Amino acid sequence: MSGSFERLISAAHAHDIVIHSLEASIGGELVYSAGAAGVGPHVPHRMYSVSKSFTAIVVLSLAHEGALSLDDALMDHFPEKRPVDPLLEKATIADLLSMRTPYTGTTYVENEGEWLESFFRAAPSHRPGTLFHYDTSASYTLAALIERLDRRTWEDSVRERIFAPLGLGEGMRMLTGPEGIGHGGSGMIARPRDMLVIAEMLLGGGERRGTRVLPREVVEELVAHRADTAMVNWGAANRFGYGAQTWLPPQGGWMMVGLGGQYVYGDPSRDLAVVMTADAQGCNAGDQRLSWMLLEALGEPLGDAPASIARPAPTHDAAFAREVAGSAAAVSGTGLPASIDIDLSAEEVTLQAGEVRFTAHPGQEQAVHVPEVGSGIVTGGWCAPGIFDARLDVSGDDIARLRVRIVVTDDRLVTVQAQGFGPGAPAAWTGQGTFEY
Repeated sequence: MSGSFERLISAAHAHDIVIHSLEASIGGELVYSAGAAGVGPHVPHRMYSVSKSFTAIVVLSLAHEGALSLDDALMDHFPEKRPVDPLLEKATIADLLSMRTPYTGTTYVENEGEWLESFFRAAPSHRPGTLFHYDTSASYTLAALIERLDRRTWEDSVRERIFAPLGLGEGMRMLTGPEGIGHGGSGMIARPRDMLVIAEMLLGGGERRGTRVLPREVVEELVAHRADTAMVNWGAANRFGYGAQTWLPPQGGWMMVGLGGQYVYGDPSRDLAVVMTADAQGCNAGDQRLSWMLLEALGEPLGDAPASIARPAPTHDAAFAREVAGSAAAVSGTGLPASIDIDLSAEEVTLQAGEVRFTAHPGQEQAVHVPEVGSGIVTGGWCAPGIFDARLDVSGDDIARLRVRIVVTDDRLVTVQAQGFGPGAPAAWTGQGTFEY
């Protein structure tokens, strides 16, 4: 393997970012395909905000069919929600598509109340149609509009309009919000390979290999510049414009972006499609760093794909191992239980500290299943005298990452630090403390 994608993967690993899959095609022909153990191009993956672009495609399709106009006032489609703030009365469907709502961000709070209702009851801060603010509640409201006008679920609408004509959709599903509405802002789970085929279709103006899926006008509307994003301060790759629920990066083309490092990219000038899935949440601003790494890599030859993408893993030297077994009681700490069970050696490390529990074989990858989170891979190694580091990466309905450091000292004390990242990470995955054995 050599080329820009090799450097991309190496740079991601240096930031402790896990690449789950990476594929590229040129002219509809696959030129690069690689995946990590347990995930990869053919394994359904939570795509998070990539879902937004699919919501936009259906809204634009409904407009093309005459079921709505992008200039329609949002409230004319939700009259039962009146009365609302006069500024919200001015909001159009086009304003929601371009993230120029009257709000400074998402109006709902996870696990608190009804998401759709929040969009109509929050206090606006400015006139809609003027300022760009990333607002997932706008996408959720558009999903509700789709279900209202198309008279079927978001999942059924997207599946039948986009996936089915291309023979795709195995494993595709949609998570829902508290009202049962399709989570059109973040809830799609789909195979990365399906995303690549759909990207090829969009590059073809709505057609792929003789199959017309979308009208060309819908694709053009999807990637037309709608909003100036220069005031965004959380990633250089996002400061060059926004289409319909789709980013317009500085290198040209378009990009769908999802939390944690999910990307669908298309460059019509090169007929290049790229899909990457990842978990960048263990790195500060990791998905923003990864966006720029990807865009930089696309400017050079991609290189040859490895048989499998190795995960970033702690270094391991068996000479650094310590042997401790049994229960240990807390001396101090926060976020961890009053006692833990440990079994440490050069060959195997087991830790159970409440919800922080795993078994790792130093220097090896091992498949694991975490109840209520999903399946994943654990890696670990004795990286310094008496210090063991572990990484547990899980991909299910959400992605999650657990990082653990165990430090054994000569005074019969064991210190544990646990860090949980991602929407799927239980709160109890974060804590630290010292224990006596």
